Amino acid sequence: MESTVQPDAPTAVSARIASLDILRGVALLGVLLLNILGFGMVSAGYFHPLVGLGNNPELNYAIWGVMNLFFEGSMRGLFSLLFGAGIVLFATGFGTRAGKEKGAFLHYKRTFFLLLFGMFDSFVLLWTGDILILYAMAGALLYPLRNAQPKTLLILATTVLLCTSILFAVSGVIVEEGRDAAAMIDADPSAEHSLEDRELAALWTGSENQFTYNESAMEKELDIRRGSYIDIADYSAKKVIDSLLFFTPVFMLWDCVGMMLLGMGLYKMGILSAQRSKKNYFQLAIGGFALGLAVNGFELFQAIESDFDAIVVSGYFQGTYQLGRVAMSMGWLGLIMLFCQGEVWSGFKNRLAAVGRMALSNYLLHSLICLVLFTGAGFGLIGVFERWELYVIVVLIWLVQLTLSPWWLKRYSFGPAEWLWRSLTYGSMQRWRIKDEAVLKRTELD
Repeated sequence: MESTVQPDAPTAVSARIASLDILRGVALLGVLLLNILGFGMVSAGYFHPLVGLGNNPELNYAIWGVMNLFFEGSMRGLFSLLFGAGIVLFATGFGTRAGKEKGAFLHYKRTFFLLLFGMFDSFVLLWTGDILILYAMAGALLYPLRNAQPKTLLILATTVLLCTSILFAVSGVIVEEGRDAAAMIDADPSAEHSLEDRELAALWTGSENQFTYNESAMEKELDIRRGSYIDIADYSAKKVIDSLLFFTPVFMLWDCVGMMLLGMGLYKMGILSAQRSKKNYFQLAIGGFALGLAVNGFELFQAIESDFDAIVVSGYFQGTYQLGRVAMSMGWLGLIMLFCQGEVWSGFKNRLAAVGRMALSNYLLHSLICLVLFTGAGFGLIGVFERWELYVIVVLIWLVQLTLSPWWLKRYSFGPAEWLWRSLTYGSMQRWRIKDEAVLKRTELD
């Protein structure tokens, strides 16, 4: 079913595409599989399997491997595909010249408020891994391409992702040279070293604690993040700003732009809205998983063989990273579309769709729950749980959101964050209580 957007109103609930909501729900729940590591562990725990081994090293190693094989990068990839599709969806219905101007104004207004939500997530809820700021930046860049042909969008997506792969590979070489330079300077600090060697060494020492297993640095980070809200806010703000000044524009932005371009093209081809045949989606799932698991398995093998070398375990220093995660994203996409087309588990589909319809609210809820649970502003449990125990918490959060989201949407048309976002975008208070809409419809009929 096609979705339409009137120039002066948001998409009606009845006009939504169920497959997009289900896919968004899966992606939203899936990103927590990786984000929980940033919430519940020190920064190095996201990359390094030695963090959080505890009393069950075999189990925790296995979980680290499974997450890297199946989910790392791919869930974020699905989320990015959907934001790309959302750009096209939002622009639908602005056909006239005046409508196009109205649509552009509303899009950039909507994007600006998404940026503010991201800032709230980063600087108030203290989540240093927020993705909303990044999506706002990418959304502002990509809107002029909303009417491009699918082939053009796919070519652009491939080009951007290929360039990021080259960037990741070159970065790995540079960082390794920086580590070698730092080791050389540490071995003989009194010797005269070149400016290039000192700059390379500074590059490594400035980022090594993000990737390496350094107990003293980890303890220092834990002390800060178990402290007062003000101390954590200061630490988080510095980390977010540092990322926005370098890591986000150099690495993450183009990674995101490539996937959003791909999402725009796939939506226009009907692939994201479950319009293709079961055979097509089966081929997409098999091909995606086959290639993705082969690439990710190779990277995992290299990590183990290198004894979990900091540079090897980080995907951002591997030229094959994008190939593996894009392929896995396509595998998951094919599998989820087959699930959408199937006749089973309709109740579970409805719950996933409800989570997807409230994706912004649920994403911010992740940050709020984990702020209270893990930081010193709440229970201060960061670093307490083993890796496998964090996934028990993930499942509990999933159950809450799979229960709360459909309950909420029986009473309200939108999630609270979605309602606020729409109201700010359209400049008027959106009706969101279901009974209010029912009364309005009866009045119109009378």
